[in-house]
Amino acid sequence: MLGIRAARADDYDAVISVVDDWWGRDVAGGLPRLFLDHFYGTSLVAEDDGALAGFLVGFCSPGQPHEAYIHYVAVDPGHRGGGLGRRLYEEFLGRAIRSGCSVARAITSPGNQGSIAFHRRMGFDVAGPVPGYNGPGRDMIVFSRVLAG
Repeated sequence: MLGIRAARADDYDAVISVVDDWWGRDVAGGLPRLFLDHFYGTSLVAEDDGALAGFLVGFCSPGQPHEAYIHYVAVDPGHRGGGLGRRLYEEFLGRAIRSGCSVARAITSPGNQGSIAFHRRMGFDVAGPVPGYNGPGRDMIVFSRVLAG
């Protein structure tokens, strides 16, 4: 049975062991252990009969208290196309609203057309590429969505 639950710090090993394969490129360096050590309470894990099926690492910003930020999301290729990514986002956004957030943000690389299309379908505004967003030569697409309370 497919279910979504709050992440735990000890989910990190399972998440990091699949993230590169699920994303189709080397991205593990952008997801250090600190994200689940410190933001497990706002992050989510999807499981199918106890096996990892997807995850979302996100948090309500300590520096921008009305903003939620989605850092990483991935769905097992065998579970794609069934709405699991949408379910993870909806659960996270609902929790963010209940925590007092009024906007959600995320970023991706300009070449990640799948992510750009997904965020548009999820009602995010899409800006960019923003030149130098992540430093010189590191342009990014920036997503934002106003959250209804």
